[in-house]
Amino acid sequence: MPSDVRDLLAVQPGHRVKLSDHPADATPGFDGKKRQAVQEVADIGRELADLQERLYAAASEGDRRRVVLVLQGMDTSGKGGTVKHVISHFNPAGCRIRAFKAPTDEEKRQHFLWRVDRALPQSGEIGIFDRSHYEDVLVVRVHDLVPEAVWSRRYEQINAWERILAEDGVTWVKVFLHISRDEQRERLLARLDRPDKHWKFSPNDVRERELWPDYRKAYTAVLERCSTEAAPWYLVPADRKWYRNWAVSQLLLAHLRDLDPRYPPGAYDPAEARAALLRA
Repeated sequence: MPSDVRDLLAVQPGHRVKLSDHPADATPGFDGKKRQAVQEVADIGRELADLQERLYAAASEGDRRRVVLVLQGMDTSGKGGTVKHVISHFNPAGCRIRAFKAPTDEEKRQHFLWRVDRALPQSGEIGIFDRSHYEDVLVVRVHDLVPEAVWSRRYEQINAWERILAEDGVTWVKVFLHISRDEQRERLLARLDRPDKHWKFSPNDVRERELWPDYRKAYTAVLERCSTEAAPWYLVPADRKWYRNWAVSQLLLAHLRDLDPRYPPGAYDPAEARAALLRA
């Protein structure tokens, strides 16, 4: 395994992207079995929990740093499953989770970044976005919800906004969960086979599959135009759920290790505080 899986999964800024060159069932950086990956994720979880606590503690002394995990992908690619997996590592008190559905009437009256900006984590927190501001250059583009002259300007607006936030202490971990069309069909069929999963299926899922080529084109544009030094994209093959969880855990671990948050020193003398407590 490479020392940093980011080197294998990152979309290099300015490079062309051809999704067909990235098999959705591949396991970049991992050559073991599923059982080994599951064990490694459990081991990683303990360090992630420690790093999160340190990040949260550092904010109490003015450290403005925070992390935003952005999850994008086609339906059934595992955005919700990844959220459940990630949150299992962390203290929910230090997380801010948001699933972005179709915008409300109020949100439609605002700039497209307005609702996402309001959902950003505070200093010391980890934000997890199930879908994000990128819906406004994905669904909006595919369904022609606004003129091309409008959505085509949004790539640069997103890049500028993400850069400003990165300079203010946000660490972006943007993950494209890359699922194959065949695997999506199997997952949708599995939902129909289970009555307790029928609520997760919509006839619209079938209509959306017909737009698969359009979505691939839209995602390709996002990866090519919005993977920057300040906020790179990571392309994670998602046909194997266990690998998806392993890869996202590795990405979070690498970024949090880089931040290396520290517990702040107490603004008091521990010995004096101990003596006062013993006298009380």
